[in-house]
Amino acid sequence: MRRRELLKYLSVMPASSMLSRYVEVDKHVFAPVPGINRNLFEELGVRTFINAAGTYTAMTGSLMRAEVMDAINSSSLEFCMLDELQDKVGEKIAKLVHAESAVVTAGCFSAMTLGLAGVLTGVSEEKATLLPHLEGTGLKSEVICQKGHNIVYSHALRNTGCKIIMVETVKELEDAINDKTALMFFLNVQSDQGKIMHQEWVDIAKKHGIPTLIDIAADVPPVSNLWKFNDMGFDLVCVSGGKAIRGPQSAGLLMGKKAYIQAARVHMPPRGFNIGRGMKINKEEIVGMYVALEKFMSLDHDKEFAMQRAQVDLIATAAKTVKGVSTEIKVPPLGNVTPTLHISWDKNLVKTSGKELQQKLRGGQPSIEIGGSEENKIVLTAWMLKPGQEEIVAKKVREVLSAAV
Repeated sequence: MRRRELLKYLSVMPASSMLSRYVEVDKHVFAPVPGINRNLFEELGVRTFINAAGTYTAMTGSLMRAEVMDAINSSSLEFCMLDELQDKVGEKIAKLVHAESAVVTAGCFSAMTLGLAGVLTGVSEEKATLLPHLEGTGLKSEVICQKGHNIVYSHALRNTGCKIIMVETVKELEDAINDKTALMFFLNVQSDQGKIMHQEWVDIAKKHGIPTLIDIAADVPPVSNLWKFNDMGFDLVCVSGGKAIRGPQSAGLLMGKKAYIQAARVHMPPRGFNIGRGMKINKEEIVGMYVALEKFMSLDHDKEFAMQRAQVDLIATAAKTVKGVSTEIKVPPLGNVTPTLHISWDKNLVKTSGKELQQKLRGGQPSIEIGGSEENKIVLTAWMLKPGQEEIVAKKVREVLSAAV
């Protein structure tokens, strides 16, 4: 139905019909009548589970805190101008993360595409309409990336029409730089897979006047990563909002130099002549992302880590009551820096595979998801558990291991 037809239709509808589903909150705000508290997952037949795995997108990321949901719900009751909200929230976020500017995006992948798009076109709306068809435009068209950093998410950069040039050594990097080079991309979680480390990468880029962008999607904690790379000199930093920060799963942050953030926003809604129109972020997500970040940065992270360590210790203790089972707690050095429990067993004593054990946990009541499985090992974490769920996981892990003896 066209807008004009819709207005005509509404004009002849009885007022009582139009307003029957609404109640007046005050003279200016209308809100839907509160409905019955429905268990929609149960109603739809969707399995829910205890998350002992982590912040995986396939598992819907993380759970938003009460403060975030309050912000989302309250902001849903009023209208505002999208750009003004992004301006004001961006100013607040930028101060928190030591950046010149920031903007809330539709996830980290979106932040990468938009950041590079802004680098390519500047604030020119005319140039923004050209992407992703760069040939013959005179725009730069190459992004340099270390081979060890080229995983699936680099497609976010290809979305702009750019070609990715792979390098391994400093000499290869220097040789690859030319008048088509738009950006030098760095993937933090794979930094140990490359030969050039963060600061050297930034220093070489600055020497040649090339912008840098770093993807730290799931790399908080530690909380210091939120400002570390801005302080180091990266021009753009991209992070997911719906993982450890526990903002909306569909939100992310693009932060960095003001000129590049302003240019990136030319490619964002409400503008519609660009490659980013489909990367829409609503007012509720923008506010929710801000509140989630504010809350995350105010946490006692040492206390959080100690609590997670105690939770996995509890699960480890229960697992080790089964003969032939051993455990080890590791902390990944780069992404998802949280206590991670590795449970392994002697196959001669515990006659099951990691995959079988994983399936039994998944199929149990309650259902439990873990981080991964190998021939005689499973991996799990506690940082997405609700308080008390570590006791349920400990009991169930012990039960399935005992049943295989």
